[in-house]
Amino acid sequence: MKIINTFTSELPVDKNTDNRPRQVVESCSSFVFPKPLSHPSLIHKSNEVLELVGLSSLSQEDLTYFSTGQIILKGFKPYAMCYGGHQFGNWAGQLGDGRAINVAEIKHLENTLTIQLKGAGATPYSRTADGFAVLRSSIREYLCSEAMHYLGVPSTRAMSLALTGESVVRDVLYNGNPKKEKGAIVGRVAASFIRFGSFEIHTARQDFDTLKKLTDYTIKHHFKNLGNPSKATYLNFFESVCNLTRKMIVDWQRVGFVHGVMNTDNLSILGLTIDYGPYGWLENYDPNWTPNTTDIQHKRYRFGNQFKVSLWNLTQLANALYPLIEDVEALTTILKKYSILYNQDYQTMMLTKLGIKNEKDMDNLFIHKLENLLENSEMDMTLFFRNLNKFETNQLEIHLSLLEKNSYLTRNEFKVFAPKWKQWFEEYTTRLEGVKNNERIELINQTNPKYVLRNYMAQLAIEDAENNNYDLLNELYKLLKKPYDEQPNMEKWFVKRPDWAKEKIGCSMLSCSS
Repeated sequence: MKIINTFTSELPVDKNTDNRPRQVVESCSSFVFPKPLSHPSLIHKSNEVLELVGLSSLSQEDLTYFSTGQIILKGFKPYAMCYGGHQFGNWAGQLGDGRAINVAEIKHLENTLTIQLKGAGATPYSRTADGFAVLRSSIREYLCSEAMHYLGVPSTRAMSLALTGESVVRDVLYNGNPKKEKGAIVGRVAASFIRFGSFEIHTARQDFDTLKKLTDYTIKHHFKNLGNPSKATYLNFFESVCNLTRKMIVDWQRVGFVHGVMNTDNLSILGLTIDYGPYGWLENYDPNWTPNTTDIQHKRYRFGNQFKVSLWNLTQLANALYPLIEDVEALTTILKKYSILYNQDYQTMMLTKLGIKNEKDMDNLFIHKLENLLENSEMDMTLFFRNLNKFETNQLEIHLSLLEKNSYLTRNEFKVFAPKWKQWFEEYTTRLEGVKNNERIELINQTNPKYVLRNYMAQLAIEDAENNNYDLLNELYKLLKKPYDEQPNMEKWFVKRPDWAKEKIGCSMLSCSS
């Protein structure tokens, strides 16, 4: 493992070293150290990620201190990043790493990666917050980022989960009832934590010199194939970001994931799922569902709107890059292409979920009928698509009874939709003519996960962990590393959300409280 310092050596750094909330101008980062802790303790670690960054040989004690910022690798100076962003469609100005500190940039084997500690203390970007994170949100991020990776969804990785040994006061429901919670830190890893908002902040301030430096740096280190800086290179860079973002959003829709806070400061320039706040997986298929209590009125970040929001966010990135390109038509063409390609990719993905490979069978109406049925019959998304591997063309009635069990409707309520399901499956059967059943089943099993991190599952692990029991945390961690495998001894997790979890705090919707 080799320590590098490209971000702070090649880009402008804040000359002011005071660690207090303030506006940081003409800079991409500020040097800042994690808060000293008296009794940190390690809860969990990812051996795979530790190997990825070349730290697998660390002792338990050294990893505890490194993953909480108490040990800083020789030759590295920690920093927090400066960025802005649009939050819920409104420009929020400077945001930045308010509770995340980059503690290492490393080169190991073929990997160049940044290690970041989330919840390690205040930075100049903390505004009125304390820079800490609580155990419940840290467990959710730790489990989910690794779960997404193994689902094949581009994501930041989780290296470690540790307790700070100190309490953090949070008002989880924003109802005036704050309470003390356990403080925690997630060690997370990515090739870069640069976001859309990293570019937006400099354009908003008309600091085009820093904008150009950041863009050139990003291309040099993360889009090397694009060549030297030029208008054409910047356009290719923007199109590359569009392509990466499109793949990520299609994957979100494929597995039923809802990010919940798709602000431009939470969109990675590398098309990685980043910043796991109030996220969730669909239980019953509901395009209007959002896991974010802050978003409950307008539902901007609902499941069915994630593509439109990604397009809106990319438009803001285009605006940010415009001073380097100055070609509205070229940028608009790329954005139009993004929409066209997304719709094609989405249709292909949906057919793949049905075990159909041939794109000649692409039919928007066929998919639309299915989506309407899934929504109106309150069908569990994960169970429905995975259980298609049990479908037999000559046993439709048996499969209809399985559908009834996978629905959140009562038996009498579901009966209303049974004829429509029968009609849809008859059409599905026609489309399967010439398709080998074993190939269909294999494709379904490869595309549709059997196990996802439903919110109630994470909440159960959180409640146990708050009582110093980490068995369930470890069980879920192992389960989610093989989400497409049958894992017969884990069938208890291949079920609908329990009735008790429908309205329980942490099991359905969540706040941004961390």
